[in-house]
Amino acid sequence: MKKILLLACAIGLTSCFSSDDFLDPKTTALTEETVFADSTRSVAFLYRIYSDIGFSYNKGRWDSHGNTEEATDDAEYRYSGTGQKAVVLYSGTVSPTNFPFFEFWSTPYNNIRRVNLLLEKLPVIPVSAPLKAQMAAEARFLRAWYYHWLLISFGGVPIVGDKVYDITDFINLPRNSYADCVNYLVKELDEAAAVLPKSTDYSEQNYGKATRGACLALKSRILLYAASPLFNGGAETQNADLAKIVSNPTYDVAHWQKAADAAMAVMNSGEYSLYKDNTTAPGYGFYQVFLNRVNPEFIIFQNRSANRDMEGFYNMPTRGGAYNAMPTQNLVDAFPMKNGKAISDATSGYDPNNPYKNRDPRFEYSIVYNESMYYLASANAQRQVLTYENAPSDGFTQAGQTTGYYSRKMCDANISANSSFNSNRGWSLMRYAEVLLSYAEAINETGKTDLAYAPLIALRDRAGIAAGDDKLYGLKANMTKEQMREIIRNERRVELAFEDHRWNDIRRWKIAMDVSNGYNKRMRIIKNANNTYTYQVTESIRRHNFRPEMYLLPIPDSEVRKAPAMLQNPGW
Repeated sequence: MKKILLLACAIGLTSCFSSDDFLDPKTTALTEETVFADSTRSVAFLYRIYSDIGFSYNKGRWDSHGNTEEATDDAEYRYSGTGQKAVVLYSGTVSPTNFPFFEFWSTPYNNIRRVNLLLEKLPVIPVSAPLKAQMAAEARFLRAWYYHWLLISFGGVPIVGDKVYDITDFINLPRNSYADCVNYLVKELDEAAAVLPKSTDYSEQNYGKATRGACLALKSRILLYAASPLFNGGAETQNADLAKIVSNPTYDVAHWQKAADAAMAVMNSGEYSLYKDNTTAPGYGFYQVFLNRVNPEFIIFQNRSANRDMEGFYNMPTRGGAYNAMPTQNLVDAFPMKNGKAISDATSGYDPNNPYKNRDPRFEYSIVYNESMYYLASANAQRQVLTYENAPSDGFTQAGQTTGYYSRKMCDANISANSSFNSNRGWSLMRYAEVLLSYAEAINETGKTDLAYAPLIALRDRAGIAAGDDKLYGLKANMTKEQMREIIRNERRVELAFEDHRWNDIRRWKIAMDVSNGYNKRMRIIKNANNTYTYQVTESIRRHNFRPEMYLLPIPDSEVRKAPAMLQNPGW
């Protein structure tokens, strides 16, 4: 009998990966037969596939403190060592042979193979026929989830179907076309959705498992990407075969309509809603949605036990945090005023000498700025955070502080990394706000700009922005498609900040060469003798280098050499 470890071998497509945690041969002699002959162990195998669902979102994805957000115009990384994975990405030194974040490729394919193994063994697993059908549908959703990360990073990839490869197999599969990959995933999700229950039909102990709504929402994301400039006629190659692999070869507005329809299907389901509370405080629902693992807005998420995940990653030194990713002035400037108008609008009321007054309430819940209030464990009370130059502990240029800000997004301001309290949060991998933004973006690109207003108004209302006499929440009436496009992109940036979107968004919109190819902005605050402040916007000390070929990541050289039928991405 083969150990289950050996049958779960294939990092990427062709090499071995480490064992499933509960099947580690150092602690167990479990085999294929003993695992899949037992219902409990078989379900545990499915849960192992779930366990990696947040691999991209994980704030400690690289070196326990790195993530793609630190390679964008939204955040500066605390560390600068050339070997740090986030530094490799933001400095542009990535290449097929210098690819230290192999999990872009391996984690999806590892789990795709786990799904295929489970599906192969499902007939012999001793559970009821209805449960088998549900397990199969959950597994197919998870397989689509992992495939969609491959498409986002690399374009079209080899689709292995239900095949389970053995460790001794020579796997030399070509890459499927981008369109074939999208069509395959859409079909898989539609068929899984027809089997899976709604989230409200699950018992409490099954909360967080794949649902019909999760399938529909993931489908909407996949189709939105397929309609975006990078993948909708955006191939940068003269090789016709490669052009089909990395994108839809020619632009077609129909892709936008498909994305809009898919998002609308989620909206019409009535299964989800924005978590809204403007009574406690303006925008309080936006703050609370991340602190409650059970809420009507989460669609795809990773449940966590009570934790201080975000506080540990983002908090400032006085609160015991690692402040690994510090918000930039670029992101701060993206937040409008409480009246919904951009700070660049002369009628917005923005005062550069008092830059944090009367801002969009999401700003307060996303950014720790000078004199923000935040829980201090030693005082067991809320105390100011001081970020001005040379302020004690948390000040600008002190202990690696490079932007003048810390992140508060998804943090509980009533606990800190060095406190003994926890938050009952899960990781929001896809929430209803994203679906609303996807619909607005897609329907606007079809030319039906008037239909993009309603989802933006819903988001701004929940955010606590003032409605205004015209009830447009700061939006201008009768915008052109181009004007609305910029509003939607900015709305997406502030609403979804630090939720694992910005790196992918600036690539799929093909704007990374403009917004993440140079020095980010930071805020230097000088405290004057009369206790007033002078605000100076300066450049960061680290240059981000985004090269055109980085719109698609290179397939690791080791994988191409082992599977020469795979064409490398353009420019690599």
